[in-house]
Amino acid sequence: MRLGFVGLGLMGLPMASNLLAAGHQVWVWNRTHSKAQSLLSLGAVWAESPAVLAQQVDVLFLMLTDGEAVRDVLTNHGVAAALAAGSLVVDMSSIRPADARAHAALLSQHQIDHLDAPVSGGTKGAAAKSLAVMVGGTPEAFARAQPLFAALGRATHVGPAGAGQIAKLANQMIVAITLSGVAEALTFAARAGADPHLVREALTGGFADSRILQEHGARMLAGNFTAGGTVRNQIKDLDAAAEAAHAHDLDLPTLELTRMLFTKLAATQGAELDHSALFLLHASPSPPGARTTP
Repeated sequence: MRLGFVGLGLMGLPMASNLLAAGHQVWVWNRTHSKAQSLLSLGAVWAESPAVLAQQVDVLFLMLTDGEAVRDVLTNHGVAAALAAGSLVVDMSSIRPADARAHAALLSQHQIDHLDAPVSGGTKGAAAKSLAVMVGGTPEAFARAQPLFAALGRATHVGPAGAGQIAKLANQMIVAITLSGVAEALTFAARAGADPHLVREALTGGFADSRILQEHGARMLAGNFTAGGTVRNQIKDLDAAAEAAHAHDLDLPTLELTRMLFTKLAATQGAELDHSALFLLHASPSPPGARTTP
């Protein structure tokens, strides 16, 4: 198929690469041209603008920062007007559910199908083709995109327009809250006199085990906070979740507390660190993850 991919950041680049490896012709555009070089060397085609790209493709993938960036590409860059009727836009950005519904309505005016399909799994999952893809839109559009999602990971249709974003916000709430729990538990273990590395190992396979304990727990103890998922993006998603909760008259105190902790982390340590850096809020004067003597 003729595919387009706009947004070649930490996640978009390996995702576009996997679509290319699956045998599709892939046209690409990114604000920073240099980020596309590795794809171009593999056979991707550079488009001079998003509108030019849109004229060449049947299915357009977007992987952008936020809802405003998506709307900018669709409207100000002329993509909605340039796509042929019957085309499909698959927006894999993590944005507000209300924005996703607005984009679906905008594109429907041009007889273009739309799916909001945010992902979970981080850069590691993007590279390994093991992303969890949460999809909102019509069943027909989902069926059309399903063979393409297979090149990226496991896709689940969760409801109408905007539902994919709701599922992603639920995912981000669980991730953020669990990160906070793991950071506090490992800090507790170390301060109370146990080896946090061995405590993490001991919890493997029990009810407290999780990918976050295993992967992010290891990052915390190693002091490795090079971004896979940034603090900035975590806050963006928690803000969107809080806004949606308020719209539905929900009081979610754990969400609000976790949101406050990440905001404090951004102010004190920086917003571009990996979100596992929440551990730094509890760090002792000794190096993060330093082994203690039981």
